[in-house]
Parts: sequence; C-alpha cells; structure tokens
Amino acid sequence: MPRVKIAFPAQAPLFRCTIPVRITDINYGNHLGNDSMLSIVHEARMQMLTAWGFSEMNAGGTGLIMADVMIAFKNEAFYGDYLTIDIFCEEITTFSFDLLYKISTQRNTEALDVAHVKTGMICFDYSARKVTPIKATLREKLIVV
Repeated sequence: MPRVKIAFPAQAPLFRCTIPVRITDINYGNHLGNDSMLSIVHEARMQMLTAWGFSEMNAGGTGLIMADVMIAFKNEAFYGDYLTIDIFCEEITTFSFDLLYKISTQRNTEALDVAHVKTGMICFDYSARKVTPIKATLREKLIVV
C-alpha cells in the first residue's frame, strides 16, 4: 500500500498556531497518539475559525463538516513538545475545500516535522441536513493572495 503524501503549497499559510502536547495526548508508546493528533488538528482549525470570527456551525454563513482525513506521521511528539501548526487551503470547489496542516516542533535546537495532515471540509446546512455552497465570506478567507 502506498504511503500518504501531502504536498504543501508554496504560499504563506492561512493561519499559524502553537499547541502543547498534553499528558492526556500520550499513549502507551509514550508518544503522541494518533487519536490525539486528530484532536490537535481540530483545535488548530477551531483557533483559525475563531480568529476569523467564525465557528464550525457558522463559517461565514454556512456550517462545516469533515468528510475525510489523512494523517502522515513524520516523527514522534512527546509530552512537553510545543507543536507549531501551519494551515493551508487547496482544492476549493463549489461545496468543499481541503485544509492542509503542517505540524512541526523544535527539539534540541532542531526543527522536526511531526505530521502532515489533510482534512476534506464540506459546507453543510445543519438545519436542512444537506450540503450547501461555500459563501463568499468564507471563500475570501481561504484564498491567500
């Protein structure tokens, strides 16, 4: 089976944040667990939306729902690491877009990639329970000029 490969655009990220690895993120292998990585990605996305004055229930006039996710682990992360998450956007369609997350940490003065993640996001009307087009307000935030 081929490994997941995520290529990042050359432009600047839409958003950057730092999230610490908590003790509750550590699994029996004494490193960041895969389930916790998905939670950290969700937290980073929520921080970006909040910074824009949005939420997942109202991202510029539409809700968001995650349709798929890919995680490619590059290095272990440990309790006490601070993860820098750069978020990019690509593949914007009428109803959806992909968010790419480049997750890294500094350890012993060395920058290490921890994971590359992609989430496929779909615009969703939670009251009608159906897919809806991206609103211009959200689209403008997703495009870096």
